[in-house]
Amino acid sequence: MADTGSEPGAGHTPVMLDRIADLLSPALTEPGAVLVDGTLGLGGHAAALLEAHPRLHLVGVDRDPTALERSRARLAPFGDRVEFAHAEYDEIPAVLDDLGHGEVQGVLLDLGVSSPQLDEAERGFAYSHDAPLDMRMDRTQGRTAADVVNTYSVAELTRILREYGEERFAGRIAQAIARHRAAQPLESTRVLAELVRDAIPAATRRTGGNPAKRTFQALRIEVNAELEILARALPAAVERVAVGGRIAVLSYHSLEDRITKRTLTGLATDTTPADLPVPLPDHRPQLRLLTRGAESPTDQENRANPRAASARLRAAERIRRP
Repeated sequence: MADTGSEPGAGHTPVMLDRIADLLSPALTEPGAVLVDGTLGLGGHAAALLEAHPRLHLVGVDRDPTALERSRARLAPFGDRVEFAHAEYDEIPAVLDDLGHGEVQGVLLDLGVSSPQLDEAERGFAYSHDAPLDMRMDRTQGRTAADVVNTYSVAELTRILREYGEERFAGRIAQAIARHRAAQPLESTRVLAELVRDAIPAATRRTGGNPAKRTFQALRIEVNAELEILARALPAAVERVAVGGRIAVLSYHSLEDRITKRTLTGLATDTTPADLPVPLPDHRPQLRLLTRGAESPTDQENRANPRAASARLRAAERIRRP
């Protein structure tokens, strides 16, 4: 998956594939090793890792039935080495229990919007196409972006746009949405994109790409409860990683990366009270960080794969059980 905004034709190359393979591979070499790809998407990372490790078993999880259908076809050559689950990635422990797996050797989370979601214009993720305001990653359940823009109060919309889109003009956009829906429901991605553009000062519109990008990001995060799920998913996933196992997380905006940093760094920190002379065994770090801060794609990858530009990668190894 990748948070690529309005670039549905940008290709399906897995983001930071070589670096992810470098980070996860030391934990995936033993017979019986299990990797959970919690955001399977089109299965690009999964296919490469299965190819590199012939004894690896994969549990592929995705909330999007379309992505699962496509990844089933892509990963069919690996036969019974792959199991699939239609679930949110904060449900990884329940998925593993259902499939009879305890601890695993690897977890990969590639956050954001997947290629199928961007490629299908009617799903409403991209502001470059006119489509219904949907934005659900799992179209079998939940509210749509149209539900949000047509029913939330101006105060709620302002908060969402400011917090999830980091939008400076959140209040102006929320007021514009309210004026529009007072006359007729707001149901089109094109109409929303134009409304946002008109609500933002002209001088601001001249730089920084499409002015609707932040609003679309904010609505997508709200519709899919992305940050709440991530905040639950990371500790739950780490809990199932065996000692010596590894987790890698690809984020595509600062809000995701902030949650990832806080969770992994917190578990990699000795929590012995500062006034004690020696570390307490039960307070020793559970994780060892494998990346220095958040790693970015190389310039070469960004040129070859524009989808990668905003990616930030963090990884850690479990060094002890709590």
